[in-house]
Amino acid sequence: MELAKVAQILTKNHIPVFGVESKGKSKKVAKPVLSVVNNSHSIAERAYYKAEARGFEPGHELEDWLAAEAEVNQ
Repeated sequence: MELAKVAQILTKNHIPVFGVESKGKSKKVAKPVLSVVNNSHSIAERAYYKAEARGFEPGHELEDWLAAEAEVNQ
């Protein structure tokens, strides 16, 4: 489904939508905010490689995730 269509549906249902054209005077269209999805994927990938480097030793999952999150959000 196209982002514009999703935004239209969400706006119609009074759900706040960020990253789409507002109904004000401006005709500029903001870029879609997809960074949350991209960040989660990047964090998961980095956490995986950290675990792999450790030989997937259990008990460090949260540590790997938080370290990866800090790297991605720098």
